[in-house]
Amino acid sequence: MHAFRSHTCADLTAKNVGETVRLSGWVHRVRDHGGVLFIDLRDHYGMTQVLCDPDSPVFAEVEKARSEWCIRIDGEVKARAESLVNSKIPTGEIEVFVRDLEVLGAAKELPLMVFGDQEYPEETRLRYRYLDLRREVMQGNMALRSDVVASMRKRMWDQGFREYQTPIITASSPEGARDFLVPSRLHPGKFYALPQAPQQFKQLLMVSGFDKYFQIAPCFRDEDPRADRSPTDFYQLDLEMSFVTQQDVFDTIQPVIGGIFEEFGGGKTVDKDWPQISYADAALKYGSDKPDLRNPIEMQVVSEHFAGSGFAIFAKLLEQEGTEIRAIPAPTGGSRKFCDRMNAFAQKEGLPGMGYIFWRKRDRSPVYEDVMAKIESGDTDFERFNAESEYFRNFEAQIVQLIKAGDPLDKIKARELAEMYLGDLEAAGPLAKNIGPERTEAIRQQLGLAVGDAAFFLGGKPKQFEPVAGRARNVIGEELGLTDKNRFAFAWIVDFPIYERDEETGRIDFEHNPFSMPQGGLEALQGDPLAVRGYQYDLACNGYELVSGAIRNHKPEIMFKAFEIAGYGRDEVEKRFGGMVNAFQYGAPPHGGCAAGVDRIVMLLAEADNLRDVMLFPMNQRAEDLMMGAPSEPTAEQLMELSLRVIPQE
Repeated sequence: MHAFRSHTCADLTAKNVGETVRLSGWVHRVRDHGGVLFIDLRDHYGMTQVLCDPDSPVFAEVEKARSEWCIRIDGEVKARAESLVNSKIPTGEIEVFVRDLEVLGAAKELPLMVFGDQEYPEETRLRYRYLDLRREVMQGNMALRSDVVASMRKRMWDQGFREYQTPIITASSPEGARDFLVPSRLHPGKFYALPQAPQQFKQLLMVSGFDKYFQIAPCFRDEDPRADRSPTDFYQLDLEMSFVTQQDVFDTIQPVIGGIFEEFGGGKTVDKDWPQISYADAALKYGSDKPDLRNPIEMQVVSEHFAGSGFAIFAKLLEQEGTEIRAIPAPTGGSRKFCDRMNAFAQKEGLPGMGYIFWRKRDRSPVYEDVMAKIESGDTDFERFNAESEYFRNFEAQIVQLIKAGDPLDKIKARELAEMYLGDLEAAGPLAKNIGPERTEAIRQQLGLAVGDAAFFLGGKPKQFEPVAGRARNVIGEELGLTDKNRFAFAWIVDFPIYERDEETGRIDFEHNPFSMPQGGLEALQGDPLAVRGYQYDLACNGYELVSGAIRNHKPEIMFKAFEIAGYGRDEVEKRFGGMVNAFQYGAPPHGGCAAGVDRIVMLLAEADNLRDVMLFPMNQRAEDLMMGAPSEPTAEQLMELSLRVIPQE
């Protein structure tokens, strides 16, 4: 028999009853049932129940076993009584009576329990990550990650790609984040950098004649952490192709990503239609360049309804150049309680509040039918109604004018006006009182809302309020149950602007990837820089950016011009990107590609809230490895060898 096991803890079934077996694993849980000891023995593959009573020669040793001890047992496989069968696990039909036991590794008192669903602080989980990783959900997440990566590789090979490894030690290159620098011992005072991405190398591979490249690539960026972003390193499915258009890249990566979500999505629906949404439309409708399309809410511009209105805050705001008012429709959100909750959300976001209107049912005016009949007949004698209805005095003159006009469209407008003042639908909230029923009705009709619905409003310069509006849209969708949680919804975000203007300095700089080919080529760079769009694209899924890429700017003259507009001279471009610029002068093919975030994809598939739950050994929120003690102070000998000196921080 093998020194440690004849079977794993997931292997044994009723077919093995009567056999003598050897198992090794961890003590998951110990139960004492009236002198009979039961142990759930766990390994990477599953769980087996073993038991021991005073008749066993090792009963005293088994009594000493505690949670997370690593043990080996020999024993006899027995069938469980029918009433005790556990159908939730593969080994639920049997149990193993212990005849011999060896403690392979005893455990001290545990800082966190592997058994159960207890929540522990991040510091505890990361300091004792080897225990945290023993938990069932973490074992499942890491197996899922491994399977996803294997599937990615197979799908790329099936499309004719080969995997190539690019350097890990390279030159510093601005990619949008801070580099991790590595001092050189052989070249004192000089530094290598860990690559933020294999960007330049994969483009150089295209220049070298390799038509299709991919890599499961490690990337290193010194970034501020977020729940969906690691502060130090991450992995991406990186790919590049020659002689391709933007649509070719989409057609290549879509079956890979879509197939992964179908294979590992746990039965959730995977959208087949991946719309292409311009960056401008995404910002307008969703307040984000990574919209969650499971949420059907689309924001709209409603500035015309507030211009010159009685709501002075918005009216005065619209007098400033570049401002607008946007509405966030909230179907079924028409209660003061919900509106107050959203107002509190806005205050937490740093705003004074968020304007709202909600529509509710009211008692229809008793003169409603009579007024409608007169409008239909063309009768303008409304004297009686002025005495009977306080509402009617507000709009009698407009009704009379519309009837006298005699146009069928005017008659329709007259009926709508009567419906607004006398019908059973009422707009409520501070905004409604300030702008009046006609404007609120126009807003309602534009947004397609009805009784029981609401709308929220934000105003100013779009770039300043769009992020809050986007978050508000997400919260409204979640709280009102509008967001379909059983679905993966994808969208390509395209037509990214290449440049932006700094409002304080007026300087033009790159807003997005400076290496993207401008739409229209060199000619496009002769006009207004802010109008230039790039062949750059992102893939969004359920509110996360999963893929980012571009058709590359492979022509030196276009690249030099693009950087010149942003204030970078030819010498500086050659200094920073000399290797790539030089290569492009030797017959560079048109090429493009993208990179998909492996960690983020697995996070979505595992339904995790944080990247640390799908990474083996992540850093904490301060970019520290609490388990290994990194970063650490170098020794004096190490510093001398590298010709470095550390300046103490005050």
